[in-house]
Amino acid sequence: MEKLEQISVFLENQPGRLFDVTRILVEANINIRALSLADTTDFGILRLIVSDCEKARKELKENGFTVGTTDVVAVEVQDQPGGLHDILKLLKNANVNIEYMYAFVQTSGKDAIIIFRFDNIGAALQQLKESGVRVIDGESLYKM
Repeated sequence: MEKLEQISVFLENQPGRLFDVTRILVEANINIRALSLADTTDFGILRLIVSDCEKARKELKENGFTVGTTDVVAVEVQDQPGGLHDILKLLKNANVNIEYMYAFVQTSGKDAIIIFRFDNIGAALQQLKESGVRVIDGESLYKM
């Protein structure tokens, strides 16, 4: 399956809340593969790709966190000047809007992984596949 399940955790913007999330995940033996944290004055949204989304969601909810899920797409991008630009050009040509994205690189100089949230996942996936872009499934991403 090309789509990944991402969990979003709403955090009060106060000391120790992020620590509480990671403590819960450690105790549940859940590995974080990618994350993004965006904040406002009062709260933050922690977006996570984890090794066991269902278990993470359950554990966090049981500990009082508000947790949601979203479908996202992981794409392999060349870690060189223009790598991201090339992907963005494909998406622009398909008239796909990017709601947000975050990235990580395992080894410098190798391919980067970008997690995308699209307004139209189906159109994005079709354009990426037709263009020969490697879309990474959840099982492969969790093993990286």
